[in-house]
Amino acid sequence: MDRPTASLRRRSIHRRTEGATVKIGIIGAGFIGGTLTRRLTELGHEVRVANSRAPETLADLAAETGATPVWAAEAAEDADLVIVSIPQKNVPDLAPGIVDARKPGAPVIETNNYYPQQRDGLIEAIENGTPESVWVSEHLGVPVYKVFNGIYWKHLLEKGLPAGAEGRIGLPVAGDDPDGKTIVFGIVDELGFDPVDAGPLAESWRQQPGTPVYGKDFGVDDTIAALAEASPERTAEWRAA
Repeated sequence: MDRPTASLRRRSIHRRTEGATVKIGIIGAGFIGGTLTRRLTELGHEVRVANSRAPETLADLAAETGATPVWAAEAAEDADLVIVSIPQKNVPDLAPGIVDARKPGAPVIETNNYYPQQRDGLIEAIENGTPESVWVSEHLGVPVYKVFNGIYWKHLLEKGLPAGAEGRIGLPVAGDDPDGKTIVFGIVDELGFDPVDAGPLAESWRQQPGTPVYGKDFGVDDTIAALAEASPERTAEWRAA
Protein backbone atom coordinates (compact mmCIF):
# COMPACT_ATOMS: atom_id res chain seq x y z
CA MET A 1 0.00 0.00 0.00
CA ASP A 2 1.13 3.56 -0.63
CA ARG A 3 1.75 5.48 2.57
CA PRO A 4 -1.36 7.32 3.77
CA THR A 5 -1.27 11.05 3.21
CA ALA A 6 -2.39 14.05 5.23
CA SER A 7 -4.90 15.91 3.15
CA LEU A 8 -4.00 19.28 4.59
CA ARG A 9 -0.21 19.06 4.74
CA ARG A 10 0.51 16.82 1.76
CA ARG A 11 -1.93 18.10 -0.82
CA SER A 12 -4.48 20.85 -1.16
CA ILE A 13 -8.17 20.01 -1.40
CA HIS A 14 -11.20 21.91 -2.51
CA ARG A 15 -13.30 22.26 0.63
CA ARG A 16 -16.81 21.98 -0.75
CA THR A 17 -18.25 22.51 2.73
CA GLU A 18 -16.37 25.71 3.53
CA GLY A 19 -18.67 28.66 4.16
CA ALA A 20 -21.79 26.70 3.22
CA THR A 21 -24.61 25.26 5.28
CA VAL A 22 -24.59 21.50 4.83
CA LYS A 23 -27.70 19.39 5.37
CA ILE A 24 -26.59 16.46 7.51
CA GLY A 25 -28.54 13.41 8.60
CA ILE A 26 -27.27 11.54 11.65
CA ILE A 27 -28.54 8.05 12.49
CA GLY A 28 -27.53 7.36 16.06
CA ALA A 29 -27.46 9.76 19.01
CA GLY A 30 -25.03 8.06 21.37
CA PHE A 31 -21.65 9.40 22.41
CA ILE A 32 -20.28 9.99 18.92
CA GLY A 33 -23.59 10.71 17.14
CA GLY A 34 -24.68 13.09 19.89
CA THR A 35 -21.29 14.82 19.94
CA LEU A 36 -21.35 15.29 16.16
CA THR A 37 -24.87 16.70 16.45
CA ARG A 38 -23.60 19.27 18.95
CA ARG A 39 -20.47 20.22 17.02
CA LEU A 40 -22.04 20.35 13.57
CA THR A 41 -24.97 22.51 14.69
CA GLU A 42 -22.47 24.84 16.39
CA LEU A 43 -20.80 25.21 13.00
CA GLY A 44 -24.10 26.31 11.49
CA HIS A 45 -25.06 23.14 9.66
CA GLU A 46 -28.61 21.87 9.39
CA VAL A 47 -28.80 18.58 11.28
CA ARG A 48 -31.54 15.97 11.37
CA VAL A 49 -30.87 13.37 14.04
CA ALA A 50 -32.51 10.04 14.82
CA ASN A 51 -32.09 7.21 17.29
CA SER A 52 -33.70 3.78 17.48
CA ARG A 53 -36.78 5.21 19.18
CA ALA A 54 -39.28 7.99 18.53
CA PRO A 55 -38.16 11.57 17.74
CA GLU A 56 -39.62 12.91 20.99
CA THR A 57 -36.99 10.95 22.93
CA LEU A 58 -34.44 13.38 21.47
CA ALA A 59 -36.26 16.48 22.72
CA ASP A 60 -33.45 17.48 25.10
CA LEU A 61 -30.76 17.17 22.43
CA ALA A 62 -32.93 19.12 19.99
CA ALA A 63 -33.53 21.89 22.53
CA GLU A 64 -29.82 22.10 23.30
CA THR A 65 -28.59 22.14 19.71
CA GLY A 66 -31.39 23.21 17.40
CA ALA A 67 -31.14 19.92 15.52
CA THR A 68 -34.37 18.44 14.16
CA PRO A 69 -35.28 15.08 15.69
CA VAL A 70 -36.75 12.64 13.17
CA TRP A 71 -37.48 8.97 12.70
CA ALA A 72 -34.45 7.01 11.51
CA ALA A 73 -36.09 6.42 8.14
CA GLU A 74 -36.29 10.21 7.62
CA ALA A 75 -32.78 11.22 8.69
CA ALA A 76 -31.17 10.97 5.25
CA GLU A 77 -33.88 12.84 3.33
CA ASP A 78 -32.27 15.38 0.96
CA ALA A 79 -29.03 15.25 2.98
CA ASP A 80 -25.67 16.42 1.64
CA LEU A 81 -23.98 14.07 4.11
CA VAL A 82 -25.19 11.14 6.21
CA ILE A 83 -23.54 9.80 9.36
CA VAL A 84 -24.34 6.35 10.75
CA SER A 85 -23.18 5.95 14.34
CA ILE A 86 -24.79 2.94 16.02
CA PRO A 87 -23.63 -0.27 17.72
CA GLN A 88 -22.18 -2.65 15.13
CA LYS A 89 -24.60 -5.42 16.09
CA ASN A 90 -27.57 -3.16 15.22
CA VAL A 91 -26.52 -2.44 11.64
CA PRO A 92 -28.52 -5.38 10.19
CA ASP A 93 -31.63 -4.00 11.92
CA LEU A 94 -31.57 -0.79 9.87
CA ALA A 95 -34.34 -0.60 7.30
CA PRO A 96 -33.27 -1.48 3.74
CA GLY A 97 -32.46 1.65 1.77
CA ILE A 98 -32.33 3.81 4.91
CA VAL A 99 -29.78 6.21 3.37
CA ASP A 100 -31.15 6.17 -0.18
CA ALA A 101 -33.11 9.43 0.18
CA ARG A 102 -29.91 11.48 0.48
CA LYS A 103 -28.88 13.75 -2.39
CA PRO A 104 -27.19 11.98 -5.32
CA GLY A 105 -23.54 11.44 -4.54
CA ALA A 106 -23.86 12.50 -0.90
CA PRO A 107 -21.24 10.60 1.12
CA VAL A 108 -22.17 8.28 3.98
CA ILE A 109 -19.85 8.24 6.99
CA GLU A 110 -19.89 5.34 9.42
CA THR A 111 -18.22 5.66 12.81
CA ASN A 112 -18.85 2.15 14.13
CA ASN A 113 -16.55 -0.29 15.87
CA TYR A 114 -16.92 -4.03 16.37
CA TYR A 115 -16.68 -4.89 20.07
CA PRO A 116 -17.32 -8.66 20.16
CA GLN A 117 -16.51 -9.30 23.82
CA GLN A 118 -17.70 -5.97 25.15
CA ARG A 119 -21.03 -5.48 23.34
CA ASP A 120 -21.69 -6.98 19.92
CA GLY A 121 -21.16 -10.70 20.22
CA LEU A 122 -19.85 -12.75 17.32
CA ILE A 123 -20.13 -11.35 13.79
CA GLU A 124 -18.72 -14.18 11.76
CA ALA A 125 -17.81 -12.25 8.59
CA ILE A 126 -15.74 -9.74 10.56
CA GLU A 127 -14.07 -12.49 12.57
CA ASN A 128 -13.15 -14.11 9.26
CA GLY A 129 -11.40 -10.99 8.01
CA THR A 130 -13.98 -8.67 6.43
CA PRO A 131 -13.07 -5.11 7.49
CA GLU A 132 -15.70 -3.68 9.81
CA SER A 133 -16.61 -0.80 7.51
CA VAL A 134 -16.81 -3.06 4.46
CA TRP A 135 -19.33 -5.15 6.39
CA VAL A 136 -21.34 -2.01 7.21
CA SER A 137 -21.19 -0.89 3.57
CA GLU A 138 -22.50 -4.25 2.42
CA HIS A 139 -25.45 -4.03 4.79
CA LEU A 140 -26.28 -0.44 3.85
CA GLY A 141 -25.86 -1.19 0.16
CA VAL A 142 -23.83 1.98 -0.45
CA PRO A 143 -20.17 3.03 -0.28
CA VAL A 144 -19.14 4.46 3.09
CA TYR A 145 -16.26 6.43 4.61
CA LYS A 146 -14.75 5.37 7.92
CA VAL A 147 -13.87 8.20 10.29
CA PHE A 148 -14.46 9.28 13.92
CA ASN A 149 -14.31 5.65 15.09
CA GLY A 150 -11.06 5.96 17.05
CA ILE A 151 -11.35 9.26 18.89
CA TYR A 152 -12.75 9.53 22.42
CA TRP A 153 -16.04 11.39 22.24
CA LYS A 154 -15.00 14.04 24.78
CA HIS A 155 -11.93 14.79 22.68
CA LEU A 156 -14.11 15.06 19.59
CA LEU A 157 -16.25 17.54 21.52
CA GLU A 158 -13.48 19.58 23.12
CA LYS A 159 -10.14 19.20 21.33
CA GLY A 160 -10.76 20.61 17.88
CA LEU A 161 -8.26 23.33 16.93
CA PRO A 162 -7.87 25.80 14.05
CA ALA A 163 -5.96 24.62 10.99
CA GLY A 164 -2.23 24.87 11.54
CA ALA A 165 -2.48 24.96 15.33
CA GLU A 166 0.15 23.08 17.30
CA GLY A 167 -1.21 19.84 18.74
CA ARG A 168 -4.00 19.41 16.18
CA ILE A 169 -5.17 15.79 16.13
CA GLY A 170 -5.07 13.82 12.89
CA LEU A 171 -8.10 11.66 12.08
CA PRO A 172 -7.82 8.87 9.50
CA VAL A 173 -10.44 8.77 6.74
CA ALA A 174 -10.82 5.58 4.68
CA GLY A 175 -12.99 5.45 1.58
CA ASP A 176 -12.94 4.94 -2.15
CA ASP A 177 -14.44 7.88 -4.06
CA PRO A 178 -12.17 10.96 -4.21
CA ASP A 179 -15.05 13.42 -4.55
CA GLY A 180 -16.87 12.07 -1.53
CA LYS A 181 -13.64 11.91 0.42
CA THR A 182 -13.05 15.60 -0.29
CA ILE A 183 -16.39 16.43 1.33
CA VAL A 184 -15.58 14.27 4.35
CA PHE A 185 -12.13 15.87 4.64
CA GLY A 186 -13.77 19.29 4.69
CA ILE A 187 -16.10 18.33 7.55
CA VAL A 188 -13.24 16.85 9.57
CA ASP A 189 -11.23 20.04 9.05
CA GLU A 190 -14.17 22.24 10.04
CA LEU A 191 -14.51 20.25 13.26
CA GLY A 192 -10.91 21.15 14.10
CA PHE A 193 -8.95 18.05 13.11
CA ASP A 194 -6.48 17.21 10.35
CA PRO A 195 -7.99 14.64 7.97
CA VAL A 196 -5.48 11.95 7.01
CA ASP A 197 -6.10 9.88 3.89
CA ALA A 198 -6.08 6.29 5.19
CA GLY A 199 -6.57 4.72 1.78
CA PRO A 200 -9.47 2.70 0.37
CA LEU A 201 -12.25 1.16 2.42
CA ALA A 202 -10.73 -2.30 1.91
CA GLU A 203 -7.83 -1.11 4.10
CA SER A 204 -10.00 0.50 6.78
CA TRP A 205 -8.82 -2.29 9.11
CA ARG A 206 -5.80 -0.05 9.66
CA GLN A 207 -7.91 2.09 12.05
CA GLN A 208 -10.02 -0.62 13.70
CA PRO A 209 -9.86 -1.32 17.47
CA GLY A 210 -6.53 -2.81 18.48
CA THR A 211 -4.50 -1.06 15.78
CA PRO A 212 -1.69 1.42 16.61
CA VAL A 213 -3.79 4.47 15.69
CA TYR A 214 -6.98 3.48 17.52
CA GLY A 215 -7.77 5.61 20.56
CA LYS A 216 -4.69 7.80 20.11
CA ASP A 217 -4.63 11.58 19.73
CA PHE A 218 -1.72 11.54 17.30
CA GLY A 219 -0.76 14.40 15.06
CA VAL A 220 -0.58 13.89 11.32
CA ASP A 221 2.88 12.35 11.07
CA ASP A 222 2.32 9.86 13.88
CA THR A 223 -1.10 8.99 12.48
CA ILE A 224 0.47 8.21 9.10
CA ALA A 225 3.13 6.06 10.76
CA ALA A 226 0.59 4.20 12.90
CA LEU A 227 -1.60 3.41 9.90
CA ALA A 228 1.40 2.04 8.02
CA GLU A 229 2.34 -0.19 10.97
CA ALA A 230 -1.12 -1.76 11.38
CA SER A 231 -1.80 -5.46 10.91
CA PRO A 232 -5.07 -6.95 9.65
CA GLU A 233 -4.90 -9.60 12.36
CA ARG A 234 -7.31 -8.87 15.20
CA THR A 235 -5.75 -8.82 18.67
CA ALA A 236 -7.14 -11.04 21.41
CA GLU A 237 -9.05 -8.23 23.13
CA TRP A 238 -10.96 -7.49 19.94
CA ARG A 239 -11.84 -11.05 18.88
CA ALA A 240 -14.90 -12.97 19.97
CA ALA A 241 -14.09 -15.07 23.04
